[in-house]
Amino acid sequence: MEYIKSGNTIAVRIDYDEEVMEKLTELCKKENITSAAVSGIGATKLAELGLYNIETKEYKVTSYTGLYEVGSFMGNITQKDGEPYLHMHITIGDPEKNEVHSGHLNKAIIGATSEIFVTVFDKKIGRKLDEKTGINIFDFEK
Repeated sequence: MEYIKSGNTIAVRIDYDEEVMEKLTELCKKENITSAAVSGIGATKLAELGLYNIETKEYKVTSYTGLYEVGSFMGNITQKDGEPYLHMHITIGDPEKNEVHSGHLNKAIIGATSEIFVTVFDKKIGRKLDEKTGINIFDFEK
């Protein structure tokens, strides 16, 4: 991973064989990022996508192995229990099968490169558990 900063934006390149969530967490700790918006593109060779079932309050996770084009990578960075909390979604396409898959990103190993922009906010956003849905929602500190 390499990156540069310009104003409140960080341009990040995550390289072949690196795991996106690990590298973004590393970036958050190194640059003290407490809240941000994230967007990017690239390619993966392994992606684990989740789909949340609000009734069972569980994620169904599906793994995709092979070279997939990342059509969209977006999400946010907040804090939970003093640690970076990454909430990312991804859309990947398989050009061989003409298929597209999308969902909550658990893990992605880069299959070529990934180009990501992180727009850092000047206010901290936390997370709290919403009992009704079972998910960690934004917690705006007053």
